[in-house]
Amino acid sequence: MKIFHSIEDFSTTKKTILTLGTFDGVHIGHKKILDKLIQNTKTNEFESLVLTFFPHPRMVLQDKSEIKLLNTIPEKIKLLKAIGIENLVIHPFDESFSRLTAEEFVEKILVNQFHIHKIIIGYDHRFGRNRTADIDDLILFGEKYGFEVEQISVQELNDISVSSTKVRKAIIEGNISLANNYLGYDYFLTGTVVEGKQLGRTIGFPTANLKIQEDYKLIPSNGVYVVKSTLEDKTVFGIMNIGFNPTIGTNSLSIEIHYLDFDTDLYGQEIKVSILHHIRQEEKFDSIVILKNQIEKDKEIALKYIKELSHL
Repeated sequence: MKIFHSIEDFSTTKKTILTLGTFDGVHIGHKKILDKLIQNTKTNEFESLVLTFFPHPRMVLQDKSEIKLLNTIPEKIKLLKAIGIENLVIHPFDESFSRLTAEEFVEKILVNQFHIHKIIIGYDHRFGRNRTADIDDLILFGEKYGFEVEQISVQELNDISVSSTKVRKAIIEGNISLANNYLGYDYFLTGTVVEGKQLGRTIGFPTANLKIQEDYKLIPSNGVYVVKSTLEDKTVFGIMNIGFNPTIGTNSLSIEIHYLDFDTDLYGQEIKVSILHHIRQEEKFDSIVILKNQIEKDKEIALKYIKELSHL
């Protein structure tokens, strides 16, 4: 997959079939559109192109938007590459770009820059300054500038009934299984293992402390989860705690993973942590002993869940 970090950087010798959007999460609804894109470019006559934006438009256009995203840019790149997209343009979204009229966007970008043959888009897509243009306007532009418009019908999208907003809501509420169903894969965190306070090790549960560089990444609600990672080429399960360790009294959010049957030094390594199941919310216990007993119970729940998973 070729990656371009602005519209101006893109170049091709072929005409393109494209789709555009933020594609946050690259969920099963997005995949419906992306699969159509791939199917349309199987002959090698045209190239597939996805246009997406960063920052998310809501971060730029809404004063008090505190939106957190399902994917970091590197995560989104990996997901789109796995689907088989040939070209990805990640354009910096700013107020200047948002002021382009619908026709300026079509003529300057879709036609002149991307050499568009066809655009595949949802029936409810809106674009241009103040999002005033819709699918009917796009069809008229297609007739004027000589490109096709294929729309994903209301029926197709309603059958899926998923959105990035729904996924975010499920994750925030701790409903990981619902979020994973919407996504079509297990929600995951990517970060670097850093040195912690070694408190887990002192009570018999050594943890990998995960630091996520991107502050816009959506972190699930505080609590304990069953997770898995691929470490040293094998799948390793664990329990992850997200929160402030109220029993011990830290004042900063931490993400700690205790891997089961794995105790290799991971400091400095970047790891991917897939979240499978929510066990419980974070709690404050009266003593370290009670905390330790609770972690043993969490571990039992996790092992039972993992065993059931292996029989599916």
